[in-house]
Order: sequence, then structure tokens, then C-alpha cells
Amino acid sequence: MAGVARERGSERAHASVSVPRPAGGGPGRAIARRLALALLILVGTVAVVYAGRDGYADNQGNPLSLLDASYYATVSLSTTGYGDIAPLTPSARLVNVLVVTPARVIFLIVLVGTTLEVLTERSREAFRVERWRRRVDQHVVVVGYGVKGRSAVRALREDGVPAEQIVVVDPDRRALADAGRDGFTTVTGSGTRSAVLREALAERARAVIIATNSDEANVLITLTARELAPNAVISAAVREAENIPLLRRGGADQVVTSSDAAGRMLGLATRSPQVVDVFEDLLTSDAGLRLAERPAAADEVGRGPRECSDPVLAVIRDGRLLRFDDPAATPIHPGDRLITVRNVG
Repeated sequence: MAGVARERGSERAHASVSVPRPAGGGPGRAIARRLALALLILVGTVAVVYAGRDGYADNQGNPLSLLDASYYATVSLSTTGYGDIAPLTPSARLVNVLVVTPARVIFLIVLVGTTLEVLTERSREAFRVERWRRRVDQHVVVVGYGVKGRSAVRALREDGVPAEQIVVVDPDRRALADAGRDGFTTVTGSGTRSAVLREALAERARAVIIATNSDEANVLITLTARELAPNAVISAAVREAENIPLLRRGGADQVVTSSDAAGRMLGLATRSPQVVDVFEDLLTSDAGLRLAERPAAADEVGRGPRECSDPVLAVIRDGRLLRFDDPAATPIHPGDRLITVRNVG
């Protein structure tokens, strides 16, 4: 904790925001094509000069070697030449007029175009980030894009949260590259730093999911996120159950104990493997059973949870969670939300 606290105390780390480009909008392929064209022009010019090498000589009167032809082509395409090698015969001079000079113009256009492409892409990236800052609101910030973070993001997407409403924070650039390819806005840096969470606009977020692999970091991130976003719903993962009170006191609304949950699942698997299968089925939404939260339908108001079409596990009323067997859950009131089990086929 002390090491993490010292890390938090230093705000010198640079946090960079990256917004996904539109489909086909990356400059890499365009630049690669331009560079390949420039290399092709250079190789072609070398071949033309070397084929007519008898019409050239250096300032000492020596004929051209392949190295000399490569040198002459390179300096002729990138500059106007140094004069140390010159065409002597009319045919060599005609080749310079009809081939080398147009190739020089095309070569320079390609190189200038590549430079402008890089500079333009930087401007576009800055524009995308600025536009994202203006538009994003009520988004979800996911701190940590490891196994737990990816699973959380997958659950968000399955629940219909659009990719542009998800921001991933992680110091690992490889993990962020994966998140960027998945279409999410990314912020490079440690979530323990308030400056990094500000870059993710955590103060505007409706929810913050904290899923790093360190309990100490998760506690500190929770404290920082709660300070920046007092109204956001904060969910945090923790490895050890003894750290749950720290996260609760730090401001986490929900705490998931990964090691304890995994241990319970392993214990159940030895006695009731089918229970584990059902639990795994409930956690995935692509097929089979799915946990869902929905508003109570008009024809369900006034009835009990056991009388609804979908199996109801709990009723949410005025922020309170009432189990299906709680007498207060019956009857269902207008405005109640139901946690149900559905078959998504």
C-alpha cells in the first residue's frame, strides 16, 4: 500500500487518450504503399542508369559500377545531384530528361505526401480525442484489461452498452492495443493516479469497474474514483475476502471476491457439478440461461414474484434489494425492477 501511495503522490506520469479510428481510417497502409512506391521508383531508376552506364562517367572519367549507379540514382531522386557523376552521351542525357527527372518529381511528391499523411493523422487523432471529450457522458470506465476486465467488458457489450461508451484504462500498451482493436477508447496509465482517471473523464462516468490484479491497487483506485465521481456506481474485484471492508469503506458499491468465488465453485464441483454448470450458464448470455434486470410489466404489478412469467430471483424497490421470498416483495409495485432468469436460446 505504501508503494502504491507513493505512486499516487507523483502525478508526473503522462496519460494519453486514444480514440478508435473509423473503419479503414488508419494511415499505416497508406504510408506503407507510398514507401513501397518510392522504393520501386528508386530501384527502377538504378536499373535504367545501370543499363545505360556507358553513357555516364564520374569526375575522374571512370565508368559506372552498380554502386555508382545506385549512388547516382539516389542523389538524383532526392536532390538535383552533386555533379560528381554526369551523363555524357546524348542518349544518357535523354534518359535523364525523360526518366530521371520525372521520377525525381514523383519521388519527392511521394515523400512529401507521406510526411503530410503522418502530420495529418496526428491532427486527426487530436481532433477525435477533443470531439470525444465533448461528447462522452454517462460512460463506463474499466480499469484493468486483463482476464477480469475483458470479461466485464464482454458482459457490458452483451447487455447492449455501445463500444463508444466504454473507456479502458491500463498501463500495459499491449492490453490497450487489444482494447483499441475491439473498438474502445483507451487511456494509458495507472488507475491509481487521479490524473489518469481524469483523462478517462471518470467524473462524468455512470460506472467505474476496477479489475486489476492487485488488491492494494484496487483499494487505492476505488478511493481515487470515488473522490472524482461521487455519484458513479463503483464495482471492484478483490482477490482476498479480508480486503472487502477496505473497498467498502473506500466507496465501492459492489465487491466481487474472485478467489473466494473460484474456491466455492471448485468445492461445489466435487459434490454437485451440475450446479456449477448452471452457474456458468447464468454468467454467459450467448445461449442458455441468463440473469437479467428489467422493469416490472404492467400485468405483473400487484402479483407476487412467483406468479411472473420469468422466474424472479429478487425485486429492486427504491434502491432496496428484496429476495423473491421476502414478504415485502409481494405484491410487486409500479416502478419495481425485477431480477429474472431468462432462456436466451
